[in-house]
Amino acid sequence: MKKILTIICLVAIALTSQAQKKKKNAKLTLEVDGVCMMCKKRIEKAALHTKGVKFANWDVKSHQLMVIIDERKTDKKTICESVAGVGHDTKELKATEAAYNKLDPCCKYRDEEVVKNHH
Repeated sequence: MKKILTIICLVAIALTSQAQKKKKNAKLTLEVDGVCMMCKKRIEKAALHTKGVKFANWDVKSHQLMVIIDERKTDKKTICESVAGVGHDTKELKATEAAYNKLDPCCKYRDEEVVKNHH
C-alpha cells in the first residue's frame, strides 16, 4: 500500500512540475500605443533587443505587439519596460515623460492632433 501511495505522489509531483515548466517559444500579445511606421520600427526594435525575445511584430492599426519569447529568459513585464523605455505606453506600463518627449513630433501619440493626422 505504501508503494502505491508513493508512486501516486511521484506521478502527481511530475505532472505538476510539467505544468509549471516555462515555454521556449511562448506567444504573447501586448497593447502598445503608437501611430506610424516609425513607431512600428522603434517598438519592434525595443522588443527584439530584449533578451529572450525571438520575434516581434507591431500592427499600426490594432496597436497589438505580438512577440514570441523564451519564458526562461524574459517575461511580459520586461518587454513592457523595454517598449516604455523608448517612449511607448503599454497597457501595463506608461512611458516616462522624458522617454516620450524624445519621440519625433509625428510619433507623439498622446497628442490628439497627431493621431488625427495619421488616420
